[in-house]
Amino acid sequence: MEEKSLAICFVVVLVNFSAFVRGKCPCEDKALCEPIARPQGKEFLMFSTKPNDWKKYDWTKVTTIALFRPWDDELMCEAHKRGVRVVLAANFPTEKLGNKELRTKWIKNLTKETLARHADGVNIDIESPIPKRSRDVTLLTKLVNETRTAFRQVMKHSQVSFDVAWSPDCIDGRCYDAEALSKVVDFLVIMAYDEQSQIKGDCIAKANSPLNQTTHAVGEYLALGIKPEKLVLGLPWYGYDYPCIELTDDRICSIKHVPFRGVNCSDAAGRQIEYAEIEDLVVSRATVGPQWDEDTASYFFNYEDSVGGKHQVWYDNPYSLKAKYKFAAENGLNGVAIWNADLLDYSDIPRAREETKNMWDALQH
Repeated sequence: MEEKSLAICFVVVLVNFSAFVRGKCPCEDKALCEPIARPQGKEFLMFSTKPNDWKKYDWTKVTTIALFRPWDDELMCEAHKRGVRVVLAANFPTEKLGNKELRTKWIKNLTKETLARHADGVNIDIESPIPKRSRDVTLLTKLVNETRTAFRQVMKHSQVSFDVAWSPDCIDGRCYDAEALSKVVDFLVIMAYDEQSQIKGDCIAKANSPLNQTTHAVGEYLALGIKPEKLVLGLPWYGYDYPCIELTDDRICSIKHVPFRGVNCSDAAGRQIEYAEIEDLVVSRATVGPQWDEDTASYFFNYEDSVGGKHQVWYDNPYSLKAKYKFAAENGLNGVAIWNADLLDYSDIPRAREETKNMWDALQH
């Protein structure tokens, strides 16, 4: 739910702002410190949370890397060599939106850091609730608009994107003005994952990124008047492991009631689980092999833990993701984003190499 926001507190440090200057170039070829100048186009945006895994990315399937971890000079040099943008991640405390001085300082320092790092822009990830019709709704759009304006003044080809919930319908209390935001950024990333952050109805394990729910939600964004080329579909390379209070007919897994933002049941009853670990569980512990759920275009399986507890895991693999990539392409969206590219097994174990290659190969516009 808010893991990304919590992970990026290091991004913006408030320092005295004096001038917009580029830092010393860390690349052997100094030309690589220049920002990527090609026009914005279809996106394969990869969020990155771990060091070194990027060395084994399929670079033919990457257009932008958003760093949700400390800055990495080596990655920037390699990415620019391959024509790939690298952007900072940034968050702003919504309770401070009314503070004009703080907004101005935040934008100045973010712009300064981008230049110092030789970054190509910023991915703004704000996931805190804002009440509907609150003044903060307008102030959030104002903050994002002023950020993009500041970036374009100092870096003509900078990229500014903003992450929105899987639906515009005040998900998790995030009643943002998506239509207005879409007009002041290069694109919005629809986070079509963690879609069970608020489970209404039966408190049971469900798909993390259900296609039926996602297609309806994307339709809601388009119905607001947002152009499809302003939308990038964010998809997960992870799933959820739910401990079952009761498992009925190997299908229905009742889970503990864990409230979240006004709803008494949520995916917080489970835990996020990396695709690499999921594949290990399928091989080592699954009591029922992976089963396909037609409505959600997702997979699930059951397993028992070391003390006999029953679990159900919902996840996506190359087959289920292809259906979601295809949906994005057929509806003219501006590509896909992956949370996150470092959740695969990049080791030299033969099975891991094959599984990781299959995940990258499945990526398509």
